[in-house]
Amino acid sequence: MESVPSDANDVTNWEKLPDIPETEAAVLETPSATGWEARINNRKPRIILAASGSVAAIKFGILADSLSDWAEVRAVATKPSLHFVDKKGLPATVKLYTDEDEWSSWSRIGDNVLHIELRKWADAMLIAPLSANTLAKVAGGLCDNLLTCIVRAWDFSKPMFVAPAMNTFMWTSPFTVRHLTALEDLGVVVIPPISKKLACGDTGNGAMAEPATIDAAMRLSALITDPVLQSLPAPPRGI
Repeated sequence: MESVPSDANDVTNWEKLPDIPETEAAVLETPSATGWEARINNRKPRIILAASGSVAAIKFGILADSLSDWAEVRAVATKPSLHFVDKKGLPATVKLYTDEDEWSSWSRIGDNVLHIELRKWADAMLIAPLSANTLAKVAGGLCDNLLTCIVRAWDFSKPMFVAPAMNTFMWTSPFTVRHLTALEDLGVVVIPPISKKLACGDTGNGAMAEPATIDAAMRLSALITDPVLQSLPAPPRGI
């Protein structure tokens, strides 16, 4: 992904960000760390896990639990996704933010705005599932809820992953091709869907990749972009 210059004046008022302990903020002297390089600061990577309105959101808790094994996770859910997300199934360490939280901590000029603070806090973002509707919004730069506002404000020198989930007819639509191209042009990593029996009863491609596959893709990305690992000498041939 192409590097995007960071703003030296982009300083976060960490104390006002709800439910993010000050001890976490103290690890980073500035919010300019990109990619997964925060790993070398003796803390876990920070991931925003977001769900949009798809039946695949029933697996949101499984994914949150898996990512929490090796990363600090903050969850974001759109209003339609809440029909499928089991809030009680989320790990106790994962705070869930919804559209109702967007302006709950803001009362006057100078107060923190949640989507901006989450953007600064995170090392990476994963949208799983990514519905056809939210895909279209993101590709067009629309920002009408907490999730899409985070994306619109995102620093694309940091990794972003998406795991689409939709009906086969929607997945093969020419609109989807255009929208995915727009995301890939920004450096977004698309974890492709799989073929199986879908929620509507049809069998075909469009089901969200399994949580284990998504988790593995993110772990691999964290490893291959780790500056410490990159500095190690290449292994001898034959190993």
